[in-house]
Parts: sequence; structure tokens; C-alpha cells
Amino acid sequence: MGRSRRTLPEELLLLALDPTTGTTAQPQSLDLGLAGAQLVELALAGRIAPDGDRIAVVVPRPTGDPTLDCALELLRRRGAPVRAVHWIGGPRLGLRQTYLSHLERCGMVHAVEGQMCGVLPTTRYQATDNAISREIKARLDSAIRTGVPPDPRTAALAALAHAVGLGKHLYPGNEGRSSRSRLRDLIRHDPMGGLVAHAVMDVQNGVAAQPRRSPAQAGRQPATARTATEPAHGVPLQPHRSPMARAVAH
Repeated sequence: MGRSRRTLPEELLLLALDPTTGTTAQPQSLDLGLAGAQLVELALAGRIAPDGDRIAVVVPRPTGDPTLDCALELLRRRGAPVRAVHWIGGPRLGLRQTYLSHLERCGMVHAVEGQMCGVLPTTRYQATDNAISREIKARLDSAIRTGVPPDPRTAALAALAHAVGLGKHLYPGNEGRSSRSRLRDLIRHDPMGGLVAHAVMDVQNGVAAQPRRSPAQAGRQPATARTATEPAHGVPLQPHRSPMARAVAH
């Protein structure tokens, strides 16, 4: 995969980054969206494919993107297709920071050091060129305004933006209500983006705890879900930090 093109996780993060405050909108759901965006990017690269409500690795060859390849390798190690909600619902410690640091290395954002309450160190991120974020949003605006079916990448980005709740950030107030509705409707234009977006929303609604059961299993006691204790998908587990550790802006 060439690095001349921004990946969907990068574009989703740039959309969420507030140019005034340097914080990210919807930080908790955004972490889920970034994990979902990785899946869509891997699908667009031909490495994975949907298998019902599951994700299957079809070509394990690395993409050349270290973060995506880490996720791809973890999917491959599963050995069998994994439910999208279980993958996205796993712990995501550090995924947002991983992408913020990557954008900083690429020169698309720069870190601004500060303090919270005059004591706790914080780091916020400002876009170095707001034209990049405007170009990304312009693709969504065009799809919303014209009604022409967008390309799969833009459709998936719209689906993810809706799923993580960026609609009110991108199209605020009563005047943005129709745009938010059309943003939601774009979810139907990309099957993989739609699958992942619905999985993100299911995780937020608490639907990911148990796999679907057949009628024969309906009377049995369900097995304990493992999603809460499984390791992070695509990022290493991080040690516990003290309250005085550096706070990254959300």
C-alpha cells in the first residue's frame, strides 16, 4: 500500500480534530471508529473480506503500513473469522495516540504542550495545514449535496463518521440536521463500511457481549464473554500510569 494516500483511520482522526482547541471530538467512540477504520482500510487493500457478520483474512501479505499490518497479523493469528463487534469492542489502549503520533511524524499535526489546572501536563494537537481537513470534509459535503453515490472510501468514511457521532461536530445545530441525516444515509453505499459502522454502534449500545445463539442453544446458560479481557487488537497493552502521568488531549 503506497503511503502517498492517507488511510481511513488518519482521515477519520483529522475529521475529529478540532482546529481551535486541538482536542478530538467524541474521544471514546472515536477509538472504536479507528479500530473499525483499520478493518475497512484492510478490506480496501484486499487483505480481509466480510464473512457474514465476521471478518476473514483472505491475503495475509503485509500492506507496508506498520499499524495496519499489526492488526492484520492479529487477525491472521485468530485462525478463523472473527465477529466485527468482538474485534472492535476489544480494549484499544493507545490506538488514538498511535495515530496522532503518526500524523505528527508526517507533519500533518504538531503537538502543543500545556497544563491542566496549572499542574497536570497535557498535549494537544493542532493541524499544520487545515486545507487537508477541509479537503476530506469536502468529499463528504459533495456526497451529501449531490446525492451521487460516493466512491467506497468516501462512503466508508461517512459511515464511520456517523457511527462515532461526528455528525454534530461536522454539521452542528438545527441548520445541520438535514446534512446529518444524509450523512447517516451514506452508510448504505459501501457494504464493508456499513458492516463496520453497525458494529461500532452495536459496541456502543452493548450488543457485542455475546455471540448470536442458535435456537437449540437458547435454553443454555451463555458462556462468559471474553471481550473485556482480551488484549488490545492492533496495539500493545500499556502499563498503568499514575494520575500525574502526561495527559493526552481528548
